[in-house]
Amino acid sequence: MSLSPSPRSTGSSAPLPVDPEPVVAALRAAGCVFAEDEARVLLTTARDTAELAALVERRAAGQPLEHVVGWAEFCGLRITVDPGVFVPRRRTEFLARQALAVTPPDAVVVDLCCGTGAVAAVLAARRPAQLHAADLDPAAVACARRTIGPLGGQVHEGDLYAPLPAHLKGHVDILIANGPYVPSGDVALLPSEARDHERLMALDGGADGLDVLRRVAAGAPEWLAPGGLLFVETGEHQAADAVAAVRAAGLDGRVVEDDELYATIVVARRPRAERGLRTGL
Repeated sequence: MSLSPSPRSTGSSAPLPVDPEPVVAALRAAGCVFAEDEARVLLTTARDTAELAALVERRAAGQPLEHVVGWAEFCGLRITVDPGVFVPRRRTEFLARQALAVTPPDAVVVDLCCGTGAVAAVLAARRPAQLHAADLDPAAVACARRTIGPLGGQVHEGDLYAPLPAHLKGHVDILIANGPYVPSGDVALLPSEARDHERLMALDGGADGLDVLRRVAAGAPEWLAPGGLLFVETGEHQAADAVAAVRAAGLDGRVVEDDELYATIVVARRPRAERGLRTGL
């Protein structure tokens, strides 16, 4: 396998090596399972050999690749990811695509626990009438503003619904919440990349992992339009309790899964009044 030098290389620094094998070998030695793929990303990100060496050193030390290069690929988009911020997972692409499939162009969309804004960025492709996102982590909010701000979305800093504009109450067509759902007792069992390099608030979902989901569900009827849809990601073993939580809040709910991505989501709907979202659950 051979790679050409990065087109971002400058004449003032040493050119990048054409041979990726030293990079691959260093990553393999550090335990990177997908060393070849990661080497390709590092080689096409670094501007010169000095920067490449620094990036490889950071990755070999255990920092997430996305934190090292400053971005993550999500549904074909390049999403800004700063150090310490929760890295969007590939399984969450299932959540994004399920929501995208039923989002009309003139929808009012809200993405809670938005993190980097990855899911909101995907939904922005449908050019909703209003797109709002919120997160409690200031660093995540900064990333999300750089990602979805140029797409017309507004990003708010605060806890769940608290920072949202009041005029959205009762008018949200699509509500998304990819909050933390790892049980507190299981956080220590997570891979080091997550446990040591991402905010605890983005991982720890309380005793059974569903603390945030229950709060989202409890507030959803007040914010959703009649017929509006709620999409939440959860763990497979938590799905039954997650459905119970949304039903306890007065929403209809069901589980949707993707075996290939090991993804589990709950889709819930506020019962319709006279008019609602132009789609079904």
